[in-house]
Amino acid sequence: MADIRVIENKSGPSLGVCTAPVIEKDGLFFKDLERTGELVPYEDWRLTPEERAKDLASRLSVEEMAGLMMYSAHQVVPAESGAWFGATYRGGKSFEESGAEDYELTDQQKKFLTEDHVRYVLAMMLKNGEVAAKWNNEMQALCEEMPHGIPVNTSSDPRHGAGSTAAEFKTEAKGTSKWPLGLGLAATFSPELVNKFAKVAAKEYRALGITTELGPQIDLGTEPRWMRVADTYGQSSKLATDYAKAYCEGLQNDEKCGDGWGRDSVAAMVKHWPGGGPCEAGRDAHYAFGKYAVYPGDNFEEHLKPFLEGAFKLDGTEQASAVMPYYTVSWGVDPSGKNVGNSYSKYIIGDLLRDKYGYKGIVCTDWGITQDPSDKIDSFGSRCYGTEKLSEAERHLTIIENGVDQFGGNNDIKPILEAYRIGCERHGEEAMRKRFEESAVRLLLNSFRCGLFENPYLDAENSGKVLGCDEFMKEGFDAQLRSIVMVKNNGVLPVSGKKKVYIPGRHIDAHKGFMRNMVEAIDLPGAKPEDVAAFYEVTDDPKDADMAICFIESPVSDGYTEETGYRPVTLQYRNYVAEDAREVSIAGGDFREDSDNRSYKGKANRAANESDLDLVIKAREQMGDKPVIVSIRMNNPCIVAEFEKYADAILVNFGVETAAVLSIVSGKAEPSGMLPVQLPKDMSTIEKHSEDVPFDYEPYTDSEGNKYDFGFGLNWKGAIRDDRWDKYVGNR
Repeated sequence: MADIRVIENKSGPSLGVCTAPVIEKDGLFFKDLERTGELVPYEDWRLTPEERAKDLASRLSVEEMAGLMMYSAHQVVPAESGAWFGATYRGGKSFEESGAEDYELTDQQKKFLTEDHVRYVLAMMLKNGEVAAKWNNEMQALCEEMPHGIPVNTSSDPRHGAGSTAAEFKTEAKGTSKWPLGLGLAATFSPELVNKFAKVAAKEYRALGITTELGPQIDLGTEPRWMRVADTYGQSSKLATDYAKAYCEGLQNDEKCGDGWGRDSVAAMVKHWPGGGPCEAGRDAHYAFGKYAVYPGDNFEEHLKPFLEGAFKLDGTEQASAVMPYYTVSWGVDPSGKNVGNSYSKYIIGDLLRDKYGYKGIVCTDWGITQDPSDKIDSFGSRCYGTEKLSEAERHLTIIENGVDQFGGNNDIKPILEAYRIGCERHGEEAMRKRFEESAVRLLLNSFRCGLFENPYLDAENSGKVLGCDEFMKEGFDAQLRSIVMVKNNGVLPVSGKKKVYIPGRHIDAHKGFMRNMVEAIDLPGAKPEDVAAFYEVTDDPKDADMAICFIESPVSDGYTEETGYRPVTLQYRNYVAEDAREVSIAGGDFREDSDNRSYKGKANRAANESDLDLVIKAREQMGDKPVIVSIRMNNPCIVAEFEKYADAILVNFGVETAAVLSIVSGKAEPSGMLPVQLPKDMSTIEKHSEDVPFDYEPYTDSEGNKYDFGFGLNWKGAIRDDRWDKYVGNR
């Protein structure tokens, strides 16, 4: 490795820690990344990012451009034995055997950076800020020594959530401030708060070496059974559109650069075009049994609004820098009659996103869509929907021809190079080279815009000062408080003073997990005693308690098993029989199935956490006339009718810390959140609704006469009616 120097410019950007040769011109310093001894256009930070990206792309080999078109699989730092996405160190040894430092590069990372030319890396688990900073510097130093010195652009799934959910590979906030998930932010009805959150997130991301966020998730949450609805901004296209704009501007705009791209910017990859919300019967497209998005309400256009009117109309940076199509087959949307996964659809990507709506940024597939399918429909993966008969290379070529630039979760260059070869036979080498350069320019732009070519290195000590600082932690916690929705209060809240509280434990039955593995049955406390101690005295004896607080979760269920086939995704705890389901599914068809009809009419299901309902009922019996307070973590809008009558007060949250709930219970904070979704009356109204249409099922009316509709929420005085309600609810 070359000598490491610190190069500062009196005007212009600092080159910071530098391993590359340096050119001095006109009294200014520039990195000689091309090793020519002369200043070439892409090295000149005085030129526009567009000019620099075009110059560099023209210099790249096909292999180097193919490397840019790959987005690594999830990386865990350090990659300890037995963890997800395992790896080896120092020539094939396990992390523990190797004696490697926490921040060292794995054998696999070294390979895909040097041999496969990967420059977009997805970080999942990062031990802490110091390790993240040093790991970043290891990658950047390695890449700066390679031809062209192209830096790594590290990304992350959203990692600020105060509480994790079962869906996707989200990492619970660790080393960062803790904020509500999507529905929780939506419950504040405040684009201003979302913009503030994005600005904080950008600072913390850059301190971790992260320059791209795989978010925000701006799908409309019109289907309440969808396992990812918790990450959306709810059912309202107006609210989701305002939030998409506010978040992307907060993330991408560098205030030091006049609200444009700069050193503090983080690129947003909005997802999931053209909207993943209307998945049929709530089944998710991570799995082949849930691959279809349907539009029985003919409401396709409304799902585009958060993209077209929000993320693609930004002040400062103009557009979200990248878009991720969802896995889904958008059933019946393509006028040609083709029903394939969105990235495989020329109509969805080429005709609509690129041509009709003029999107100029990166289009990156969702993760793992090009591999050959599994022989089991109930498996994690197998997402090459509608292209199962093509080879892996032909799938890559089809996607490239549609206008997609990048392949999520692919570290292997071989199928892209084979796609290039086939494309040359089909279109000619000149046309394929031009197409690859087109993607290379888009992919390089983000790194130029965010200053990575000048200084991609981090100061670990400075990162430690930024991450989880008191100011950011307080802002996140305040947002958690604002996200909690009180839907019922029979005069029992707030409860002040050091009262005694009984908190029953929970039980969750064995059930299928996100990776389609069996999650074993588990018993767990309703809340950790140490989290409650600052507010109340905990007792195990209901008779000795002044009140009970039942911490529960919305029903956990699954829409398919090998044994039962299709079955209802249920939003109620007790056994549910789908008498009102469709006789014939809207969409269907899979090479592993004998029938195109995916109906589950007449089939039954129950929640794995049915005992959450039992503990509320039992607490009511045990407490007699003393208050029973229910705090429900609502991953999906659910049937509160089952437990509402047993509760004196109900607080709904969408992912917060226990301290936030207890701050409301104790009166240290007043509830101000409003429901960002309707809470359904029963499962019958859900079965009859259209997956693509918001506000089309009947909300529940409780024993006090309150309707749990979009925008409903209580404070200490009663139902909330303020400017937020007037703007988003009153004239929806």
